[in-house]
Amino acid sequence: MKFKIMSSAILCVGLVFAVSSPLGAAELVKFEIKGNKISASLTGKAGNAVKGYRLAIGRKKGNCLACHKMPVPSQQFHGQIGPDLRGIADRFSAAELRLRLVDSKKLNPATTMPAFYKNTGLTRVQKKWKGKSVLKAEEVEDVLAYVMTLSAKRSFKRTFDLNFNAGMKIFEWRGKLYAAKKK
Repeated sequence: MKFKIMSSAILCVGLVFAVSSPLGAAELVKFEIKGNKISASLTGKAGNAVKGYRLAIGRKKGNCLACHKMPVPSQQFHGQIGPDLRGIADRFSAAELRLRLVDSKKLNPATTMPAFYKNTGLTRVQKKWKGKSVLKAEEVEDVLAYVMTLSAKRSFKRTFDLNFNAGMKIFEWRGKLYAAKKK
């Protein structure tokens, strides 16, 4: 009898903890904001630009195309709410862009850009996203690695390789369209 009462009490305590904390809540990597940037990588290493490209144009997670025009002619319906991302790496450092990806409201509380690496203090969140960030730390670094390739100073070879490796057949470089095919 004592065992049943004890196991029931443990089960109740477990249920209280499960209900009081968001289901699936993930621990976020701690980071430090200094001024208008997060200098240190969230993962301690550089991201993968090809994975970042896929996240940025993907309509499920990154979905940058919903608000931004990007040098991705193979995708239709680019947004016009946010700034054009072509040449963004010439205007901001990686540390400044990392903060914008993590939580752009730290810079502009009135922005419509969502916080991609935040899991608390959010409003109007679907049940499946409560207590979760949109992107994982590694994915933030991947998107950042891709966005840092969006430079007018980037070489044609670098642009070609990035697009080819991401499986793109057509890409834009300095306002012209090219086919990404290797012989």
